[in-house]
Amino acid sequence: MTARAVYRFVEHKIEHVPAGGVTFETFCAAGDCGEDSGPQDEQEAAQDWALRHAGRTSHDLFRRVVTDHARVTRAE
Repeated sequence: MTARAVYRFVEHKIEHVPAGGVTFETFCAAGDCGEDSGPQDEQEAAQDWALRHAGRTSHDLFRRVVTDHARVTRAE
């Protein structure tokens, strides 16, 4: 007896979910500083934190992270 399999490939899409919001965060990457802006609702708030931190410490290297929410659905 021969076993048979049927595969069905379904296209999907991924989209930003506005209701989930967007979060901005800036991390100091100078040496082992480890300070960060914390999650911010506005990009300017995270950037302002980095500018103030650089002014206080002379640190000049930062990592910026933008986080959003996405939903995957069938693309039918």
